[in-house]
Amino acid sequence: QVQLVESGGGLVQAGGSLRLSCVASGRTFFSISTMGWYRQAPGKQRELVATITDGGSTNIADSVKGRFTISRDNAKNTVYLQMNSLKPEDTAVYYCNDFYLPQPWGQGTQVTVSS
Repeated sequence: QVQLVESGGGLVQAGGSLRLSCVASGRTFFSISTMGWYRQAPGKQRELVATITDGGSTNIADSVKGRFTISRDNAKNTVYLQMNSLKPEDTAVYYCNDFYLPQPWGQGTQVTVSS
């Protein structure tokens, strides 16, 4: 079983920045996995925000392109989401997961952006 633990969320004013972290542990093949960051706002479906392949290629959703960056540290089984120029519409619970082999979801980390 793989455990995913997200952290780094918080309350920030519009225009601010946060860096989220997600650590994978357990029976994980993290270093060869494409990892994704997702978010779920109240009353909305969970949506994909960004992905990063094992080789470091990234794909960013149009809604956050130019503001969010995804990166990874395979030695630490950790994937990061750097979020800049945050907007109130970025408010959501953020999760990470294996993009092609989804594992049980972690608890997520709450990001709240005030206007």
